[in-house]
Amino acid sequence: MSSPGPRAVLILGGIRSGRSRYAESLLAGAVAVRRLAPDGRDDLTALCRTLAQAAPDETLLIDGLDRWLGSSDRDALAEPATEPATEPATEPATEPAAAPATEPAAALAAAVRDSAARLVLVSAEVGLAVPDTSAGRTAEAVGVLNQAVADAVDEVVLVVAGQPMRLRGAGNARPAAQVVTAAATATSPVLDESRLTALVAPDDHLREAVSTRLAGTGIGALAAAVTFAAATQGTVEPAPWRRVRVFVLHGDHAGAASAGAGRADERVAGLHDGSAGLARLAGQAGAQVQLVATGGAAAIENGPAASDADVTQALATGWQLAEQAVDEGTDLVVLASIGDGADTAAAAVTTVLGGAGAEPAGLLARVPAADGTVDDASWIRRCEALRDAAYRAKSTARTDPRAALAELGGADIATAAGVILGAAARRTPVTLDGPVGAAGALVARHLAPPSRHWCLLTDHGGHPTVRHAGSALGLTPVLDLALAVGEGTTTLAVLPLLRSALMLATTGPMLATTGPEQ
Repeated sequence: MSSPGPRAVLILGGIRSGRSRYAESLLAGAVAVRRLAPDGRDDLTALCRTLAQAAPDETLLIDGLDRWLGSSDRDALAEPATEPATEPATEPATEPAAAPATEPAAALAAAVRDSAARLVLVSAEVGLAVPDTSAGRTAEAVGVLNQAVADAVDEVVLVVAGQPMRLRGAGNARPAAQVVTAAATATSPVLDESRLTALVAPDDHLREAVSTRLAGTGIGALAAAVTFAAATQGTVEPAPWRRVRVFVLHGDHAGAASAGAGRADERVAGLHDGSAGLARLAGQAGAQVQLVATGGAAAIENGPAASDADVTQALATGWQLAEQAVDEGTDLVVLASIGDGADTAAAAVTTVLGGAGAEPAGLLARVPAADGTVDDASWIRRCEALRDAAYRAKSTARTDPRAALAELGGADIATAAGVILGAAARRTPVTLDGPVGAAGALVARHLAPPSRHWCLLTDHGGHPTVRHAGSALGLTPVLDLALAVGEGTTTLAVLPLLRSALMLATTGPMLATTGPEQ
């Protein structure tokens, strides 16, 4: 196959349903994409011939399958028009039997099954009642064609109002990530010191009041999430988070920081085609996924990771992304990252900003090889690069968070810090899920101390950088599940549990904890 995803998928939808946009989102990562459209002389026979000749490394997008129906195809697939009956029927009216997959549809279904290429087919959904007219018979022919093709593909997706719903195939509908290229803002709100000093912490009195009310109830460790929500929402009865935005920051790091890595592009493709765990969980949670290309970072063993201008731009971009999300109704931001070597850069930033005990070797997680074993050689290369870079930058980076970003972090961590600052400015909580978000929170804390109180650490996942940064920030994980399934994925995995806790906390008295029976 030319890219991850189902070998053949049929996407159905009405006019302006978003079906074509969804189809395009499935093409990310495909190397050779060929878009097919009829030229007025083509019919299903011509399309079958093209599918048979397609190469295994191709992806074919047939957007407008219904437009490939020639007049002879329509005649073969649609029931002939009938004259209205002049005499009352002697038998009760019955639902007409489904039209058989007659020859043109059967031939196309066979061509779809046999094609060596990856296929993305888009067709009009005509499954509602249609009049017994020429247009109605055309719709009937399209319906028969859709049924035949649906039986031949691996997945069938119906798109309504831009929302994909899987009708056939493994799992539930998986929304594709919205790819956004981060652009610099005209002015930098992050550099406006008045905006940074204007940031305030959530209401601790509310946190304490709700904590007291929950004491002795059966909500257990989830009380921490409830009190956090109460403080950030400014109410003793916090509502479950409904409009969740996941920012996935994509920036690869050159040099030894990414030793042993090299799979970020595959993970990005998995977001686009919906095969990634994060994309699937986002679909389940109704969360929006926004992939932000932050730009790469230079090798820190040779010099700074980014220029001062790049850092300034990235901080401003993150702030603006957060503000846009809140303007669009987001009530919870999830920070995630995909980038080769990003965890090494996060460890480097944590080394200089994380206080005592932040030793480079102790903050780097082990590097897994492709076969699942531990790649010690790559880990050592990362340690050496991190140690040398941190030593070079320690004179300035320990006291200047912007210098830490420029020398060690790069644009992805700067963007993460900007998102946290922007969200805090709009009184919107952020969950940290992985080393990039944790390092970004350290930077944000140094720029504006109240920002850390808007951060929730769901689970450190056993990552040493997240453990240390969380401790430096004064953040205790809500859960300790040791989930290490990728940045952002952990939060989405436990989000239903957190929402349930908020619902239970506001639906009346809960059972008190009485201890073991005597």
